[in-house]
Amino acid sequence: MSSKIFKNKKIKIGILGGSFDPPHIGHLKISRFAIKKFNLDQLIWIITKKNPFKKKPYFNIKKRIFLSKKILNKNNKIKINFLEPKIKSNKTYAAINYLKKKNKNASLFFLMGADNLISFHRWHQWSKIPNKAKILVFDRNGYKTKAIKSIAAKKLKNKDWQFIKFKKVNISSSKINKN
Repeated sequence: MSSKIFKNKKIKIGILGGSFDPPHIGHLKISRFAIKKFNLDQLIWIITKKNPFKKKPYFNIKKRIFLSKKILNKNNKIKINFLEPKIKSNKTYAAINYLKKKNKNASLFFLMGADNLISFHRWHQWSKIPNKAKILVFDRNGYKTKAIKSIAAKKLKNKDWQFIKFKKVNISSSKINKN
């Protein structure tokens, strides 16, 4: 993926990271909503080989990339990237840092579900992520109260993150894999 296509223009890039095991309509709806609401020029799904907080993936990385491309159905604003071999890390901060260096003139927006905000304080270099990207936290069924009361929510500055009220999709990769 060439990230330098917007070389001299101030652009807005959204980032949605995860294992996408499998990718589903919830990922797609959050992505489309963010593109529209925040006028993003591009949104990148950064697929990780293995989420450090989850057990072994259900599908291998090649299958997840294939399924992600299939669900996107040639959506030209959403790109898929597997950065780990290039950046030698599966950490969100490393991926965001890499994208920021590649897109110096870009404003970055990091998308996450409210469930992730609850454990965000356990992520590698989590408190440095707002220095590189605005954090957009999307509401998920049953997680709003815990997310807003989380350690990360209390420690992050208000300008660094935003809670997004969103017509929730009651789906997750974990639920899909249990069926």
